[in-house]
Amino acid sequence: MQSSAKKAALPAMTLAALGVVFGDIGTSPLYALKESFHAAHGLGIQPENVLGILSIIFWCLTLIISIKYIAVVMRADNNGEGGIMALLALNLRKAKIPEDKKIYLIAIGFIGASLFFGDGIITPAISVLSAVEGLSVATDVLDPFIVPIAIVITLFLMQKKGTAFVGKFFGPITLIWFLSLGILGISSIIQTPVVLGMFSPHWAIQFIYTHPVMSFFIMGAVVLTVTGGEALYADMGHFGPFPIRLAWFSIVLPSLLLNYAGQGALLLRNPAAIENPFYLLVPSWALYPMIVLATMAAVIASQAVISGVFSLARQAIQLGYLPRLTIKHTSESEEGQIYVPFLNWLLLVAIIVLILIFQNSSNLASAYGLAVTLTMLCDTILVAVFIYSAWKWSLPKVLLLIIPFLIIDLVLVSATSLKMFSGGWVPLLIGAIAVTILMTWKRGREITFARLEHDTLPLDLFVKSIGNEVHWVSGDAVFLTGTPNVVPHAMLHNIKHNKVLHERNILVTVVVQDIPYVSQDERIAVETLADHFYRIKIYYGFKDEPNVPKALRQAYEQLEIEYDLMQISFFISRDRIISTVGQQGMRPWREKLFISMQRNTSPVSDFYQIPTNRVVELGSQIEI
Repeated sequence: MQSSAKKAALPAMTLAALGVVFGDIGTSPLYALKESFHAAHGLGIQPENVLGILSIIFWCLTLIISIKYIAVVMRADNNGEGGIMALLALNLRKAKIPEDKKIYLIAIGFIGASLFFGDGIITPAISVLSAVEGLSVATDVLDPFIVPIAIVITLFLMQKKGTAFVGKFFGPITLIWFLSLGILGISSIIQTPVVLGMFSPHWAIQFIYTHPVMSFFIMGAVVLTVTGGEALYADMGHFGPFPIRLAWFSIVLPSLLLNYAGQGALLLRNPAAIENPFYLLVPSWALYPMIVLATMAAVIASQAVISGVFSLARQAIQLGYLPRLTIKHTSESEEGQIYVPFLNWLLLVAIIVLILIFQNSSNLASAYGLAVTLTMLCDTILVAVFIYSAWKWSLPKVLLLIIPFLIIDLVLVSATSLKMFSGGWVPLLIGAIAVTILMTWKRGREITFARLEHDTLPLDLFVKSIGNEVHWVSGDAVFLTGTPNVVPHAMLHNIKHNKVLHERNILVTVVVQDIPYVSQDERIAVETLADHFYRIKIYYGFKDEPNVPKALRQAYEQLEIEYDLMQISFFISRDRIISTVGQQGMRPWREKLFISMQRNTSPVSDFYQIPTNRVVELGSQIEI
């Protein structure tokens, strides 16, 4: 029965995967082949050159997407979840690496994740611009309005209910988009079938041999055809690997190859079509409907990437690599559909600034490739470590598999780095800012917890030394603390100023493990310290949604205590971090950055879904 249910759900899952997973790579035909020829300044549009570039595109798609990501990387899953943060967490758990060496793995993961943030800014800008540029093919009159129209569409993109509201239409629209790509390609291939020679590696090898320097430049543009490889892996947890593989091999890959071949066939017939081979492939009667469809596909691709940025940010927050941000769920049925207001408006401003600076998709293409290739390189390194440590492959066997991928990645990184000064600096700047924030927050938290443990009393000693001068009052006091072995500052302040303790004092520590989800059976660990003192650890995965009152109910059941939320007071320390001279910490500018982030985090009560009318905040001062 379960097997038949899975079979029945497979078409729906595959259709859903089309919209969410393949939106980015699906819009590449809008600009990729055009940019490949633009990268080769002075290269004649002759049959051997067209077939050579098309053959390189085919083999890049095959080696990077079909083999590397679909066949290899997607097998490195963290309890079914993918993505670079999940892979980093998996490696930190599985790899037998000395603690002082793990910082290198963390740095690689942070770099890849940070560049994905850059991708989340560039993808909407280039996708929307390239779709709207079809208007210039239809008429020159609309040329001045292309950038304003792109900005208006971007404003629509960033609506906080966009993903939840439009989500149900993603799959069907994307399916129509891919079928349209294939049909347009077939109609052109029929007129010039010689273009099918692109599937032979002979043309790629001959082109690289004849134009070695030119080929290197062209690789910087060909990479645009494989953007979205990280999305295949990152969204694996939503759909499972099989629907993604099925959608890729049955719909996406054939449609992309047919369209690229169709554009190549058009160039063989009419070299002047290089101005915009995608839209010039479309019959005049279908041009405006295709512009609308392309714009919808660009919106879907952008929404998928933006949602990916939100999900990545939430994982980073849960793992302690980012400060708490307000996270809102936009769908009652889809757990993954979230909205992060701060990131939403940050992305909106950044995307509009990029559109205004670069003005067209060709200029933006220079900024696009470097982020993608560096993220792919980070994936390759982390997967190599995982295969060696978790799959227990011998080093020669790992190198035999990984070195070809590394060579391809390094060639692509080198080729795209040539665009550093024409736009490639954009994702690097975004990535550098994001890495600085991630590393500063992680290091700042480590220093803060160390200071807390140093400046307060050990919990076991405190419990044994409680004297008669303390008054016991009815009710339960829950103290949220990140350092479960020492007395929380909020408890010390309560005794110092109020001279009271509650009948039951419960120290709650939330522990986020490096797995996606923690089952309800393993959610709670309860420990009785003394007559009036209990210690509770609540375990979550990095994709779980923390809910402390709900978890407490489960803990009370284990303790066989009646649970009444209105009798519980949640004591929370509002820490004030102060930078001091002479302390062994971070550089002054990093300390100031950490303090600024700490002061602007969302309230603990909101993040852990604690009713605000049950919260008591007590201030404390920590010097770092």
